[in-house]
Amino acid sequence: MSNYRIISSDSHVFELPDLWESRIEAKFRDRAPRIHREEDGDWWYCDGKKLEGAGFGFAGAQTGRRFEEAEKLTHGDSFENIRPGGYIPEEQIKDMDLDGVDVSILYPTAGLQLYKIPDGLLLTAVFRTYNNWVAEFCAAYPNRLKGIAMINIDDVNEGTADLENCANQGFVGAMIPVYPPKARRYDSPEYDRFWSAAEDLEMPLSLHVATNRFGSGENDGSEPEGARVGIAPNQDFFPRTSISDMILSGVFERFPKLQVGSVEHELCWAPFFLSRLDYTYDQQGFGREGYRFKEDMKPSDYFHRNVFLGFQEDDLGIRLRDIIGVDSLQWGSDYPHMESTFPRSQEILEEILVDCTEEEKAKIAGGNAARVYRI
Repeated sequence: MSNYRIISSDSHVFELPDLWESRIEAKFRDRAPRIHREEDGDWWYCDGKKLEGAGFGFAGAQTGRRFEEAEKLTHGDSFENIRPGGYIPEEQIKDMDLDGVDVSILYPTAGLQLYKIPDGLLLTAVFRTYNNWVAEFCAAYPNRLKGIAMINIDDVNEGTADLENCANQGFVGAMIPVYPPKARRYDSPEYDRFWSAAEDLEMPLSLHVATNRFGSGENDGSEPEGARVGIAPNQDFFPRTSISDMILSGVFERFPKLQVGSVEHELCWAPFFLSRLDYTYDQQGFGREGYRFKEDMKPSDYFHRNVFLGFQEDDLGIRLRDIIGVDSLQWGSDYPHMESTFPRSQEILEEILVDCTEEEKAKIAGGNAARVYRI
């Protein structure tokens, strides 16, 4: 892959242990995210509640272990074992050089679980604190580290203002919940101001795995303590449903330049999803009786124009790339998390893309991410 620019469209930082306690507004300090040490390692807590899914083994203390000692993988671990590149910019650059990655687009780690916190005011304060820190992190190497902002859209007007501020800080995109509250799905017109701002600012919006908003009714932190294991192999349900709501309610017809991405849900679900989208629109009554798109557009046409998909190792999805659309595909390493391709990213990319043309390889390895994020 040395002939191509490699951009990881999904890498991560690891939040400093005292990030929120030292930086958040004073009135939220006692409720802010902090680390608690337990028998099986360190865990993040926020507002007195343990963040399920935020074990330190998963989050970056066992980077690369799956290649050598998969039988020793555990979710529990401690901050002392987190790979330093997760929280020190210079160390992340060293690891990118080792892995052959030119640019990393950075998402949070503990922050992914914070969308499950019920209190919207606390969540906004937590996100603003995180965003300010990540802006500083990326500023150390602005040509190689690109931040994705965390945005709370419980209040659409406030979320829009935060999006504008983050664009001014140099962020290349923003995260919103992969699955919003039940009464506020993404087919609601209340979000139009936010979609419009994202389009005008050229800020792609990411639906990242594990970011279900509290109140969504599925994997949102409202269940009894302990994650339901069966959710893990079915995470693509959430972006599929949110993207369906956006397409079928005309969001991309109203905002034709808006870009929305499914991140870390892999690819091979997309071909069947596309066929069902068009079937629902063309062959079922509630599609025929509803609003019809202009210029004979089909739902799949909006998907190909407005939606991108981040993946790590989905070789089956790559074999189905002609159906999904090559221009939609963005590779990411997921560094430094447990399932990351680091330090074998180039080797894995070569294996996955072996049957692709040279043009396709260049797009998937980095070209598509460079276009969408204007890198």
